[in-house]
Amino acid sequence: MPSFVYVARETGSGKEIRSSLDAATEPAAIAALLNRNLLVVSIQEKVTKKGRTAGGSVPLTDLVMFTRQLATMIDAGLAMVQSLQALAEQTQNKVMRDVIKDVCTRVEGGDSFSEALQKHPKAFNRLFVAMVGAGEKGGLLSEILARLATYLENTARLRKKVKSAMMYPTVVTVVAIGITVFLLIKVIPVFGDIYSGFGAKLPGPTQFLISLSNLLKSYFLLFLAAGGGSVYGWLYFIKTPPGREFWDTQRIKLPIFGVIAHKICLARFTRTLSSLVRSGVPILEVLQIVSQTVGNVVMEKAIKVASSDIERGESISVALGKHPVFPNMIIRMISAGEQTGKIDNMLERISDFLDEEIEVTLSGLTSLIEPILIVVLGVVIGGMVICMFLPIFKLSEVVSKK
Repeated sequence: MPSFVYVARETGSGKEIRSSLDAATEPAAIAALLNRNLLVVSIQEKVTKKGRTAGGSVPLTDLVMFTRQLATMIDAGLAMVQSLQALAEQTQNKVMRDVIKDVCTRVEGGDSFSEALQKHPKAFNRLFVAMVGAGEKGGLLSEILARLATYLENTARLRKKVKSAMMYPTVVTVVAIGITVFLLIKVIPVFGDIYSGFGAKLPGPTQFLISLSNLLKSYFLLFLAAGGGSVYGWLYFIKTPPGREFWDTQRIKLPIFGVIAHKICLARFTRTLSSLVRSGVPILEVLQIVSQTVGNVVMEKAIKVASSDIERGESISVALGKHPVFPNMIIRMISAGEQTGKIDNMLERISDFLDEEIEVTLSGLTSLIEPILIVVLGVVIGGMVICMFLPIFKLSEVVSKK
């Protein structure tokens, strides 16, 4: 619910009061103050630095459902306010429900739907607002919302595929590290105490493993703090502008994973560009929005430079072709789309093609990672076991020397 900052005077004493209150609309806020015997001098809605009201972010699945249901209701002929009220009543997520109620209140107060959405940037990004605004101007809001829902569904499906593909190796890696640390701290010291009574020199690998175990056991908390600090430092670094640019530059160059990350950014770029162009948003505004939603600083800078070139009269394919981050195949297909006047269809085909390639790569990677992790885990654990049993293989030699 919106919050209003006001200056008022008490009707009896004339004392000036400066405070704030929550109300659905400004007239409702004024009425509430009058009921308190306060004469309103000035009142305005509390906004953030960018002129937007505060609001929480919502899950992508809830946003997809909201967009799809709203498109269906508007296509069926229901009024916007009536549709928003119905969606607010049936939404389970509290944050989403509050956002829809606030949007409904603003629409009732005279704001356009896109203007009301713009007040909640955490829930509705610039892409969402731009497409809705284009749909309102062209009288195709239901169609635009349906396209937007499809776009969000594709985005959610791709994100789910990536997460599910990375879940297995992540869990196995964490378990492997945990088992290794447990063996080094709890199991190997027992063997070390047994072998220390032999009085003979231990094999090199065994002695190294025992020394590593003693070091880790003595300074476990220090190693843990150092590891946690390193992870925190890295995460903090990649959130800074130089760190993010460094990481975005390097991650698309990584073997296998870099190829997937690059294709994901390209698929997001082409699908977003296709949706906005098809919705009738001006091309320069389209590129400005796409640069902020592509998810990679290197590509973002390339798109902004290309936008300047397009503004000077160059075609999209020529402007984008100057940057190596965009493959030749995509540039040629965009050029073909420009020549035929169906660039939105061509961009959608590119995004579908990239999504299929990503899915195939992820499926192959998942099938390949499983045996690799099993081999690595077997080598690590098996190597530790062999190192600790080496002295037993030479037990007769050790006893005879003693």
